Amino acid sequence: MSEARAGMLLLATPALVDPNFADTVVLLLDADEQGALGVVLNRPSPVRVHDVLDAWADVVTDPDVLFHGGPVGADGALAVALLRDAADVPVGFRGVDGRLGLVDLDTPVELLEGSLAGLRIFAGYAGWGAGQLDGEIAEGSWYLVPAETSDAFLADTVDLWRDVLRRQPGDLAWHSTRPFDPELN
Repeated sequence: MSEARAGMLLLATPALVDPNFADTVVLLLDADEQGALGVVLNRPSPVRVHDVLDAWADVVTDPDVLFHGGPVGADGALAVALLRDAADVPVGFRGVDGRLGLVDLDTPVELLEGSLAGLRIFAGYAGWGAGQLDGEIAEGSWYLVPAETSDAFLADTVDLWRDVLRRQPGDLAWHSTRPFDPELN
C-alpha cells in the first residue's frame, strides 16, 4: 500500500529517529493533499479519564485512561469511536472510515447512549503538513498498512506494533521479529 488515507495505520520503522514515535502505531484520521492527522494507539498514560473528563468515564473502552495521541496539541483531546450500527449515526459523531469515527466531546454523553461499541480518548495528536507524511513514508520511516477495527480499542496495546506487522502479507511480517534494541541481539 502506498497511498495514506483515513482509517489506515502507520507503524514506525527502525529508520524513524523521532523519539516521539519510536515503535508507535498511528491510526490515520484524516489524510489528503493538505496534510494528515492521526493518533498514537499504543501509548496509554497513567491519567484516568475520570480525573479529566468525568462524564466520559463510564463510556470509554478499558483501560479507562487517556492515551498519548501524539506530540501536537497535548492540552486537547480527541475521542475515537466505533459505532454499533453504521446506519445509526448519533449527534456529535463524524465518520472517518466505515463505523470508525470521531466523537465531539462537547456532545452530551446521553445522546450517544447505546450507539457506540467502543470509545478511546487521546490527549494530543500526530500531524503532518502537505506532502510531509508522503516524504516520510518514501524515505522508509513508516510502514503503511490496513487497520482492523479492533486495533483502536484493545485493552492491552503493549504488543500492538508486533501484532499488526505479524498479520501483514509477505516479507513485511518478518519485521515483527526484530528486537526493539538491536544492540541486545
